Amino acid sequence: MTLWRGDTPLILASQSRARHALLVNAGIDVEVIPAHVDERAIQRSAGAAAATDIAALLAREKGLAISAGKPGRHVLGADQTLALGNRLFNKPYERAQAAEQLQALAGRAHQLHSAVAVVRDGAILFEHVATAIMTMRPLHETDIAAYLDQAGDAVTSSVGAYQLENLGVHLFERIEGDHFTILGLPLLPLFAFLRSRQLLAF
Repeated sequence: MTLWRGDTPLILASQSRARHALLVNAGIDVEVIPAHVDERAIQRSAGAAAATDIAALLAREKGLAISAGKPGRHVLGADQTLALGNRLFNKPYERAQAAEQLQALAGRAHQLHSAVAVVRDGAILFEHVATAIMTMRPLHETDIAAYLDQAGDAVTSSVGAYQLENLGVHLFERIEGDHFTILGLPLLPLFAFLRSRQLLAF
């Protein structure tokens, strides 16, 4: 059963399986069209901007990129940044980089900033950034190696080298924040906006 009331499916400008699953499980008709923007170039253009602002910028740029070729469609851009103090983390390219990131995060609290933007015909109709505070438990090199052995290549698909919905949950001792925010899509404020536009059944 679908709760979506738009004439055409909502476009998700992201290749994230977690984001897609969250929307589908919530009864939203979704078409996935990943936005192939140069995230690192966009991030560099932001200079010394705060991690929250970078997440918002990336979400907007993804939504705008797809909206340009899809007139009349509602496009959802989304992105997530991870900050440990003033240091920003990106998705690791390989196991060695994932191990280095986990060593840096172990025993410390970091912030996950998840941003969404709804775009239609090149206009940003809605945007929101939510933050979760993630405290990772102390980890020895052997712990990290064992985790990476079990998690495999999946660690390169998420910022911080962990996926909380899978084996990554074992890395943490405390989490403060919304579950959906942690998975990269703050659903409650997003759905409140869509409801205000009569795009949801209730």
